Amino acid sequence: MSGFSIELYFDPALENQVLKAWNVLARRHISTQLIEIESRPHVTLFSSPFLDPAKLESVVKSFASKQEPLALSFSSVGTFPNEKNVLFLAPVPTMALLQFRALLCEAVKKEGIEFGEEFKADAWIPYCAVAQEVPKTRMAEAFCVLRELKLPVSGYAMDIGLVEFSPVREHFLFGLGNTAEA
Repeated sequence: MSGFSIELYFDPALENQVLKAWNVLARRHISTQLIEIESRPHVTLFSSPFLDPAKLESVVKSFASKQEPLALSFSSVGTFPNEKNVLFLAPVPTMALLQFRALLCEAVKKEGIEFGEEFKADAWIPYCAVAQEVPKTRMAEAFCVLRELKLPVSGYAMDIGLVEFSPVREHFLFGLGNTAEA
């Protein structure tokens, strides 16, 4: 799978909580894919198979400068009903998070950039992947491992960036509420 995505990154303490989950699942040989592709804990705001990073950079930079760090609280564990066997932590879908994303999508649409159905406003499911391609026979075990996390884990989204995948390669990164690059 390849493409681009705009991702929201966390403060170090929250990022470490998510990395703890990645590492426990890796140590148990359940899933190491996110570590292997050199991803970092994030919430995907939207994704597209084709994007012009140069076209997006000024839009995202301008958007980020007008935002403040965003409170996030991951309160549940979930999965999607497809073959990718992704396990994730789901943030509470606060008005602030939904509005943040709606404003970003508006700014991106003005540039004539389209994104897939699953990223349309009324279809988007915010999540932070903690495992991908979990063998079906290990899903229950993986869920049990994730339930051991002391949820909710809370913190702030501090940065927004564009990555190309896979493997993950960062194109740009901006701090929220900050005109300087992160």
